[in-house]
Amino acid sequence: MNKIKMVVFDMAGTTVKDDNEVEKCFTEAAQNTGLQYTIEEIVAMMGWSKRLVFETLWKKNLPDAEESEIQEKTDESYDKFRKILENHYLTQPVLPVDGAEELFSYLKKEGVIIVLTTGFYRKVTDIILQRLGWDKNLDEAYKGNDHSIIDLSVSSDQVIAGRPSPYMINKAMEVFGLNDPKQVIKIGDTPSDLEAGRNANCLLSLGVTYGTHTKEQLAKYDNDGLLNAIVELKKYLN
Repeated sequence: MNKIKMVVFDMAGTTVKDDNEVEKCFTEAAQNTGLQYTIEEIVAMMGWSKRLVFETLWKKNLPDAEESEIQEKTDESYDKFRKILENHYLTQPVLPVDGAEELFSYLKKEGVIIVLTTGFYRKVTDIILQRLGWDKNLDEAYKGNDHSIIDLSVSSDQVIAGRPSPYMINKAMEVFGLNDPKQVIKIGDTPSDLEAGRNANCLLSLGVTYGTHTKEQLAKYDNDGLLNAIVELKKYLN
């Protein structure tokens, strides 16, 4: 097996504790702007760029509407969501999942590159990193060094499309000059995380069962393992 050189982690629900906060913020924004949806629809799109989720749902809500109206409605809902979400992460506790920082330290010592990707846009990603202290020693391009906790942060608005597309993973590989996706592991708590790993042709696409999806929900999707705790990743590195 090729030596693992990079692990690409999701944030909320994987490395950052998420007690359905994002879903609650989404619900509030949808209710405030008159958007109708089902829980099943939201669950199916978890991990996507949040703007794309609003756009997809508005197209379902207004199947006969002009594209300009869809975009106007999408912008309204998304702007409301951004305000609610940013306020949440600025004012409420932001905590790492149990074992995340221990695992980061272990990977650093092993020389494995630590990348955080997210369906969030850059501003709220920065708020979360700052609240956790994970932005320490990152440069203006969000790349770390020997003294940083993580090695790179990539948000969905930095690439042409977020998950389940592979572009955030591709960008991370490009930043560090990696050409072989079989030296990369992808790990997250949503089906779109698993699919992104597959679409990037990563060696392993792993799921965690303590986030937004249960083990039973994730088991329906193609995966290389489902973890009950993030530190279980260690067994996949040897």
